[in-house]
Amino acid sequence: MASLGVGDLGAFLREQRRQAQLSLRQLADAAGVSNPYLSQIERGLRRPSAEILQQIAKALRISAETLYVQAGFLDERVQEEADAEARVGVREAILADPGLNERQKEALLQIYVSFRSENARDQPAGEAPARDRPARDGPAGAKPAGAGDERPRGRRRPRARDQHDD
Repeated sequence: MASLGVGDLGAFLREQRRQAQLSLRQLADAAGVSNPYLSQIERGLRRPSAEILQQIAKALRISAETLYVQAGFLDERVQEEADAEARVGVREAILADPGLNERQKEALLQIYVSFRSENARDQPAGEAPARDRPARDGPAGAKPAGAGDERPRGRRRPRARDQHDD
């Protein structure tokens, strides 16, 4: 099968999947596509629709726009403008929050700027940023270790030593 010129998208998807520590099968399941189809996309043999890209982006927890740019559906200039608007939006939201004092607002802004700088520094040249993706230790939808293992809080069950025979 001949390549459809979407190798850059496929390589980008493969790198995002690896960074998310997902197997091909796990991503395919999370995105609702078949394992062979996702493999063909990664190898540049298939060109996915915008809808499929949106499903994959959701599973990878990155913006669909990033994939649209990689696939050539969206102009990179539009993506850069959206990124700039998002940065302004975060700053404005922090500054406008009446529940924060000035010291807290300044601290949040400094943290935000430092994270953005760190991510830009760590980003390989020419690669789109992986946004909207929280850190994850396992496959999409997996519970953290121990999550849901606890008993509900409230009244404790009486133990044998707590019961008295009078």
